[in-house]
Amino acid sequence: MARVDVEFCPYFQDAVELIGRRWCGAITRSLLPGPLRFSELERALPGISARALTQRLRELEEADVVARAVEASGPVRVSYELTAKGRALDEAIEAIESWAHDWLAPAHHTHVG
Repeated sequence: MARVDVEFCPYFQDAVELIGRRWCGAITRSLLPGPLRFSELERALPGISARALTQRLRELEEADVVARAVEASGPVRVSYELTAKGRALDEAIEAIESWAHDWLAPAHHTHVG
């Protein structure tokens, strides 16, 4: 098989590091169907701490992947939703999920060699 030289792409590296950070991909995937409140995100992501969720949501907001919406009616309600930039990750996330089911699911953990 011939070696293919692929030029290093800093944008690809930035994208992989953002979405590949612990919980960032899972948060983004959870928000694909629509906005969720903090408590709904906590329930959707078993094992995440409130501190980690807060930190990752801030990072995703800074990257303009997630937007925080505050409703001031009665008790203040805060929800999180994907921005256009975040929604544009839909196909990439679906591709990663499909790959994970094909290659990481228990039925595929047999050694071929």
